[in-house]
Amino acid sequence: MTRGRIRARLRRSHLHPFSCLRPNANNEEPHSLSGPGFSRIVHCNRPDRHLKKPLKYCSNYISTTKYNIATFLPKALYEQFYRVANFYFLVAAGLSLTAVAPFSPVSMIAPLAFVVGISMLKEALEDWRRFAQDMKVNSRKASVHKGDGVFGYKPWQKIQVGDVVKVEKDQFFPADLLLLSASYDDGVSYVETMNLDGETNLKVKRSLEVTLPLEDDEAFKNFTGTIKCEDPNPSLYTFIGNFEYEQQVYPLDPSQILLRDSKLRNTAYVYGVVIFTGFDSKVMQNSTKSPSKRSKIEKKMDKIIYILLSLLLLISSISSIGFAVKIKLQMPDWWYMQPLNPDSLYDPDQPSKSGLAHLVTALILYGYLIPISLYVSIEIVKVFQARFINQDIQMYDEESGNTAQARTSNLNEELGQVDTILSDKTGTLTCNQMDFLKCSIAGTAYGIRSSEVEVAAEKQMAMDLEEQDTQITNGSRCRKSAHNSWEDSRGGPEIELESVITSKCENDQKPAIKGFSFEDNKLMDGNWLKEPNTEVILLFFRILAICQTAVPELNEETGMFTYEAESPDEAAFLVAAREFGFEFCKRTQSSVFIREKYTHPGQLIEREFKILNSLEFTSKRKRMSVIVRDEDGQILLLCKGADSIIFDRLSKNGRVYETTTAKAFE
Repeated sequence: MTRGRIRARLRRSHLHPFSCLRPNANNEEPHSLSGPGFSRIVHCNRPDRHLKKPLKYCSNYISTTKYNIATFLPKALYEQFYRVANFYFLVAAGLSLTAVAPFSPVSMIAPLAFVVGISMLKEALEDWRRFAQDMKVNSRKASVHKGDGVFGYKPWQKIQVGDVVKVEKDQFFPADLLLLSASYDDGVSYVETMNLDGETNLKVKRSLEVTLPLEDDEAFKNFTGTIKCEDPNPSLYTFIGNFEYEQQVYPLDPSQILLRDSKLRNTAYVYGVVIFTGFDSKVMQNSTKSPSKRSKIEKKMDKIIYILLSLLLLISSISSIGFAVKIKLQMPDWWYMQPLNPDSLYDPDQPSKSGLAHLVTALILYGYLIPISLYVSIEIVKVFQARFINQDIQMYDEESGNTAQARTSNLNEELGQVDTILSDKTGTLTCNQMDFLKCSIAGTAYGIRSSEVEVAAEKQMAMDLEEQDTQITNGSRCRKSAHNSWEDSRGGPEIELESVITSKCENDQKPAIKGFSFEDNKLMDGNWLKEPNTEVILLFFRILAICQTAVPELNEETGMFTYEAESPDEAAFLVAAREFGFEFCKRTQSSVFIREKYTHPGQLIEREFKILNSLEFTSKRKRMSVIVRDEDGQILLLCKGADSIIFDRLSKNGRVYETTTAKAFE
């Protein structure tokens, strides 16, 4: 709580991008909510108003299971007999009850019941795991206002529309909330929406100014208000509503809405009132019912079964036609095989009837051409594959402590058939982490450590070369002398390549500092003071430490500062600046403070840089800039961004190092 109070003194809206987000309620008119689709009414801090219709909304209980007690048997049976082979054996089991069956019904029904039972048991176990995960989510605890300014913990599934909820740092939001206030004086908070849209960059949310005084538990003792807004819908990026508070009406927009399953970051706590619960929340509105998934192998098996069924029908038809012919032409002469009841299925006067009866018998008798056990074998293999996936150590994330979880085993084999992945950005395919590895300052490249991409490329080249060597060796065994001479000539370069890879692999150890894998003694431990262009290097390090919007936090265990930034890139730059001797240690409403370790040998100097303005980074601008005033009164514009953007904006006298810097990027 002490850390939260210290950080709460910062007015984040004084720092861009937060200043541009502060709404002026006096200049905004309430939304017009007339017409269909805007019937939602929420009585804040009065959940008892929502116990009866028409204001009784759905509970906050969610379920992602495929079955329930009532639907399991019919849906599971439909899933099983949707398979061609199972449907055939169901028909055959029914025909085995007739008089023309060649053996007892038990021999047909028992295998079918076993196969279907095993598959249904697997479905039940997998759906039970989904149910257990749902219960784990529904049983999470949230701090909810119980009355008289007292908050207490309540399971998520018990939260109602109108409840005032307090969410603390690194917790998920239990429902869709209207942000009322935050630990910062300006009501600004950071939200991670990775579970909603896959984005790891933090989103900035801010409350209305009118609710900023609601900054502690006691302030909600007499709090009331009314929200009139849109009905539940799946749009994650839109929201229209009005907030009636203290006889005034204030418009609401998506920047005040905290969505369920997003996480609070870089903020000690926030208060919010519940608008949408359970399946009314936007994330659940976007969810779909668990579909019936069938892999390509299973679909291909069905095609093979169709071929086998056609073959079975052909064999049975030939057999039944032959039987009908014999009954008509030869049966009267077989005095020793005359049936006791000539009017039965062996009547020479009705051979077609006998042929049809024999067709049913043949279909059952030759039915073992259809491999019913194949489905059982595949189901068992899928179950063990799912267990192997869950226990795969290479898919274990040490940082979060999470393992891979196969929620269903129906599509296991699809994993091995992925050929091409199309993605709009690299963050979709990577862990989206920034690692400071190399840099170029004043046209000089620093950093000797190879990246993982370079090491992987060298290993692939070595494997390709080894494969070529094997092919050449196998093709030249009959020419021993020529082979020996070629072997001597190729020995040198192969050893050289292997030595390069080995040396890099030895140095390619896991970095002790997250986000910083830089290795070059020219810049470390103050050695950069011995380099040419010292002033340029100094300015480079200061840009890393100053041009950012992060918040420093002192780790009491290590005595070092950690940084809560909007993106991994920004955090990695700050860690690099700290390791180079320029530690960002403090931020106030108008200044940042940097501890410089090597600018004055033997002294740790803390410098203040006043932030005059800040221009945020956007995907369109591809750069971020800050205007600062140093202790000498000099005003500087510091900018960082994509090289293609920065190069185009260099002045004539600022292009001295453009060519050499561009070569370093290649």
